Amino acid sequence: MNDLGLFLGKFLKHGTAIASVAPSSRWLARATIGGVDWSTARVVLELGAGTGPITREIALQAHAGCRVLVVERDRDFVSLLRDRYSGRTNLEIIAADAREIGGLLADRGIESVDHVVSGLPVPSFAKTDQLALFRSLEGVLKPDGGYHQITELPLVYWRFYKRFFDRVAFVFEPRNLPPAGAYRCHGLKPGI
Repeated sequence: MNDLGLFLGKFLKHGTAIASVAPSSRWLARATIGGVDWSTARVVLELGAGTGPITREIALQAHAGCRVLVVERDRDFVSLLRDRYSGRTNLEIIAADAREIGGLLADRGIESVDHVVSGLPVPSFAKTDQLALFRSLEGVLKPDGGYHQITELPLVYWRFYKRFFDRVAFVFEPRNLPPAGAYRCHGLKPGI
């Protein structure tokens, strides 16, 4: 089954837990990770990779000394990603829930991450899960680190992300189907 078929099937079965009817385009993937200084990045954490279009772009950009941790909870997506990236020694596919970030990083001896790239439908989460996610990031995202979030609802969630971050920028990508974009957030507010 191709990526689109697998993704669409998951969307039809799980709805907003998947957040999209199709994988992100390469244009949206590139827009999402835009602004990352790959020359200084040492640890990049991707949450909710799906079939891996953003993972692909991260893998193309990340230098050998940059550790990439990809967290995905769907078993089919995890299997597909592990097959695709089995030869990448600096890229690890982790079958887990994003709410386990702190423990996952601690188990690997990682204290902080430079950037978090998210394909998760965070605004669709229950409020307690939203808070739990951002609180877990507060402990690990470097003060100058970025949080990069894809969205298929351009600009709709700007105020949502502004509640959690001091600086929120939005990049629109009309070539994605449907047209979509990415939030690039910095300055995670303490004590959320």
